[in-house]
Amino acid sequence: MVTINTDDGPIWRRRTTAQQWMHWLCWLIGVAIVVYCWKLISDRTIWFFVTDAGTQAADLATRMVPPKWSYMEKLWIPVWDTINIATLGTLLALVAAFPIAFLAARNTTPNKAVRAIALLVIVSSRSINSLIWALMLVAIIGPGVFAGVLAIGFRSIGFCAKLLYEAIEEIDPNQVEAIEATGATGGQKLIYGVIPQILPTFAGISVFRWDINIRESTVLGLVGAGGIGLQLDASISTLAWTQVSLILLVILATVIVSEWVSAKVRHAII
Repeated sequence: MVTINTDDGPIWRRRTTAQQWMHWLCWLIGVAIVVYCWKLISDRTIWFFVTDAGTQAADLATRMVPPKWSYMEKLWIPVWDTINIATLGTLLALVAAFPIAFLAARNTTPNKAVRAIALLVIVSSRSINSLIWALMLVAIIGPGVFAGVLAIGFRSIGFCAKLLYEAIEEIDPNQVEAIEATGATGGQKLIYGVIPQILPTFAGISVFRWDINIRESTVLGLVGAGGIGLQLDASISTLAWTQVSLILLVILATVIVSEWVSAKVRHAII
């Protein structure tokens, strides 16, 4: 049966023979693709390790308990570095994303070539994960917090600019026209007609992205970009599982606090 929606409600009609065969053919193709993909995965999987995973996980869990609380004195600075990486990276992204968003929006940049370049920057930033940015930057400028800040910033530009330029395109044009009727220049129209309408969105995007960046910055140290990830990588490499459990708890606590802060700020803005 097929459904046709009309103003009077849905109408049920029986499929023709050709439609019925096509329906089953699509199902057959879908099942065949799933079976083929499963075979590929199965051929490349060592099932002995999969069946033994529960035992290994239980053994690892026992080695991680209890956490080595005395190791906490070495984690305060890495946690502070992680927060700074997220905060400075977010600020860097916002500074760059603000003009890029105006260049990408149709109602503020009629030039198609300029818009295409701005959209390319946005897509490029969003297409590359922060870990990959960190890997490249560590190779270029060396390991450390600065590479982490740049990695978070470059990754966040596309996210912030995309949401912001969509907000710019959805503004009320009547306010801009009213200001234009007073003889205002292009810059004055942006300052008094566009920016006031997008400021709440901009603030919300800023807080939301900072919250995301707190999470992402905790793992950048795994590739040498600073933060608590450096201690996590060192502890895993030396099989110091009680330290690993403490670091994971610290990361969890940091994420929970950042979530609470961002929720409070967003509530205050809204």
